[in-house]
Amino acid sequence: MLFFSRKTDAVSGIKQNILSLPANALLSLVNNYQLMRKVLSFSLFLMLGLIVSQMLPGTLGAGYAAFKKCSDTLLYICLGFIMINVGREFEIDKTRWRSYTADYFIAMATAALPWILIVLYYVFALLPPELWTSGEAWKENLLLSRFAAPTSAGILFTMLAALSLKKSWIYKKIQVLAIFDDLDTILLMIPLQILMTGLRWQMFAIIAVVTLLLAVGWRWQATWNVRQDWKTILGLAVVVCALTQLVHIVTARLYGPENSIHIEVLLPAFVVGMLMKHKEIDTAAERRITTGISFLFMLLVGLSMPLVTGAPGDTAAATSVTGSQPMMPWGTLALHVLAVSLLSNLGKLVPLFFYRDRKISERLALSIGMFTRGEVGAGVIFIALGYSLGGPALIISVLTLVLNLILTGGFVVWVKKLALRTYAPEAQQ
Repeated sequence: MLFFSRKTDAVSGIKQNILSLPANALLSLVNNYQLMRKVLSFSLFLMLGLIVSQMLPGTLGAGYAAFKKCSDTLLYICLGFIMINVGREFEIDKTRWRSYTADYFIAMATAALPWILIVLYYVFALLPPELWTSGEAWKENLLLSRFAAPTSAGILFTMLAALSLKKSWIYKKIQVLAIFDDLDTILLMIPLQILMTGLRWQMFAIIAVVTLLLAVGWRWQATWNVRQDWKTILGLAVVVCALTQLVHIVTARLYGPENSIHIEVLLPAFVVGMLMKHKEIDTAAERRITTGISFLFMLLVGLSMPLVTGAPGDTAAATSVTGSQPMMPWGTLALHVLAVSLLSNLGKLVPLFFYRDRKISERLALSIGMFTRGEVGAGVIFIALGYSLGGPALIISVLTLVLNLILTGGFVVWVKKLALRTYAPEAQQ
């Protein structure tokens, strides 16, 4: 009874301490808990999808092909929805475009360094020496490793805003770098696609479409006065996906499947988001549905994974260098995941060596803020699957993304401490 009494007193004390917090501190505590739960749910849904993907082919049998087609279509729609929202965040003052030049190159370097480090690791640590000079091996790993490039800073934005740091240098700079980071990832997918398919006339058509989309996005940025609730954005995502698929189907019928024009949904959806005049509808229902679509996307990415066992007749194993590699023991995979996670985050420290007029704590907070990964990285992995990539490198990429999502809470707390060391919460600069 004495133990029970002490336990009850302790619980009552905790409740009283929580209730005695100021209203803004209590709200921040609740928001932080919800954000961490959301991030952990991302990794949970991705892992759940990966596990279920190993059972579905045997369970569904002949019906698996139809299921795969439906799930891939739904995945493209979810990816379009996410990329429209990423495009909506793209806010720059076009009258000061020259001032963004340095930021863009820093963002490009921040995206490129982890990508290059992981390409080198995948080739020299995962492949046998006889494949180190294989052009196919380098092409496949250049595409697959791109998952490490994009930053998902939405969680960090929310956290810094809750700390009354929305006008701080860290908040403004990480917002610019994260958007440029994603834009650079999207644009570089075009030359990577050319590497995978070869420089055919279809690629010139795709380059023309990309150039037109970028020109339209820049010229009419934030001028489209359209309602921005989840229904409108989801409807636009369906339209964008339908148009990209229509181009693929029509050109496949005219010129054959091998000569069809396939435009990835990433850039068209991003440009649609750029065009929208920023009038965000921020309600509890909007947040729930947007988060739910992100959860569904992560689940579908996991479900799209090929069999880890590399079963005979597996498409990836039959048509790609990465897919033909034998699967490793889980302990070895775990070590590779840790190594790739370390390399991908070390590569994100590029901003630490720039902005020398700022305190080192600010630059370190900015760099750590770039550690966060999310849906765009998962989208790159899904696109890589479309080129029949597989094998240990694919599993390591997925598990690295899962680990990074799990560690996001720690990254955010680290940035929070560095930010509060630099700014008082009420100091707006």
